[in-house]
Amino acid sequence: MGLLVGILLSGCSDLTPVIGCESGAGIRVDCQFQNPEDLALAPDGRILASQFGGLEGEGPGSLALYDPATRTLTPAFPPAAPAEPHAAAADAAADAAWGDANCPFPDAAVFSPHGIDMEMRADGRRQLAVVNHGGRESVELFEVADDAALTWRGCVLAPEDALLNDVVLLRDGSFWVTHMFPRASGAFSLLKATLFGANTGWVYAWSRGEGFGKLPGTDAPVPNGIEKSDDERYVYLNTSSALGIRKIDVAAGEVVAAREVPWLDNSTWGEDGRLLVASLPGGLFEMIACFRLEAGACGMPFEIVALHPDDLSEQVLIAHQGPPMGGVTVALQREGVFWLGTFAGDRIGMVDLRAPAVE
Repeated sequence: MGLLVGILLSGCSDLTPVIGCESGAGIRVDCQFQNPEDLALAPDGRILASQFGGLEGEGPGSLALYDPATRTLTPAFPPAAPAEPHAAAADAAADAAWGDANCPFPDAAVFSPHGIDMEMRADGRRQLAVVNHGGRESVELFEVADDAALTWRGCVLAPEDALLNDVVLLRDGSFWVTHMFPRASGAFSLLKATLFGANTGWVYAWSRGEGFGKLPGTDAPVPNGIEKSDDERYVYLNTSSALGIRKIDVAAGEVVAAREVPWLDNSTWGEDGRLLVASLPGGLFEMIACFRLEAGACGMPFEIVALHPDDLSEQVLIAHQGPPMGGVTVALQREGVFWLGTFAGDRIGMVDLRAPAVE
């Protein structure tokens, strides 16, 4: 991504950063975060935030737990008082089946999370998968206790030259993870996807017995967010291009539905059974401008779109641009309220659609 910025910087639009932490336009904000790019609901009702450090691990990030009632943010990993790596690795040794047997404990000092997913395994244990760019390209695997405490249980190193984005767990402990484009050709791949809709990556499937393999039918321009159907028959694949989302029958390797919602990022399941996707209609150049942000938040326009899981018919729930936040990459619904995260900013947002409409 650094190469891409260098090549395209002169063509990027300039976005005025949102400075200050005033709520408005139907969005209440809390400004104690670092790029909360992805969100998940923890078992104790708190919100788990993946605080993004950059695609190339340019800076460290973290996982943190947010309590909406008290507005308290608590470190989850790396913990505030980190355990000795050797002790943590020994604790995980009995659970090597959660990842590759030879994958070592991560360097907490450079840990840099991206996409996350939580799932209840068939064995009754709750698992968290985290895409990590810090120090290595990997998927880190944690066990999640009822009080949301995280214990590292293993990891899987990415295939050579892969650049991962988002991950979804299967109940047997395997996972699907999006590979955006070859790391060595990032700028060229992004230009091909943006200008021509060219395929640049795909979804990797990983299992303990088989390792990594390409999931058939998932070639796409800059694969980004990913979700699955409850029966694990379908994968919902978002693309960072004008071509939107695809619903793919995993066994057949065939696209069975598609919707042209531009520049999609992460997906979550809404409480009414629809898929909630974050769209960044400003596209690549505004996104690059947001990566240059040094303080405050990005005001890039965004939409939160609800999609029916069968035919991907859509309804725009939230559309916004400018203060108090923009560049939204995820919407997580909790007790009817939508919590918003961003790849570029110091805040999360809260929107309650039961209140007056958001402009």
